[in-house]
Amino acid sequence: MVKEGYWYGLPLLVASAGLLGLRLYAFALGFLILALFVLNFFRDPDRLIPSVPGAIVSPADGRVVEIVDEAFDGRRFHRLSIFMSPLDVHVNRSPVAGTIRLVRYEKGKFRIASASEASIENEQNVFSVEGPSGTVIVKQIAGLLARRIVFWKRPGDDVARGERVGLIKFGSRVDLLVEPGVEWRVKVGDHVRAGSSILGIGGPSA
Repeated sequence: MVKEGYWYGLPLLVASAGLLGLRLYAFALGFLILALFVLNFFRDPDRLIPSVPGAIVSPADGRVVEIVDEAFDGRRFHRLSIFMSPLDVHVNRSPVAGTIRLVRYEKGKFRIASASEASIENEQNVFSVEGPSGTVIVKQIAGLLARRIVFWKRPGDDVARGERVGLIKFGSRVDLLVEPGVEWRVKVGDHVRAGSSILGIGGPSA
């Protein structure tokens, strides 16, 4: 579990215990259920990272909702978008090995994360990883409820494929932008897991 889970979950457990001591059983049960939900949300399971050469792994758990072409900073990329439900693991991981270059937080709106417009209009943290064969870009995107984005790395940091880099609290969306030439291994509707699901082959290698 990531440390943020304790900050949110432990006060709820304490409140549940206090209400139980006051014999307010229904309220105590409600706080206990909420605490368990929060602690489950911040779980951080280990993942088996693929060693396939050139593999680009998923930066997030969730469902693939869109695969399109998109311009970013004047360049063309393929974009794959993943919607993270409140039941998914919300720790984000680096899709490739390389060096963190761009880190940019962009203010914006809080539209429903599954909507296509969220990729451009919503508040988001954008970072890039420069590998031996190119660059991938990841957008951690806030949603209607998820308005707290956490990123643990800085420009110049080296990361391994599948390494933990941050999280989005309480559900949202993550976009992956890759250079042309990547061969996708997933399709819209597929469920993927951060660090272990191979999204595509080609481009930056690990």
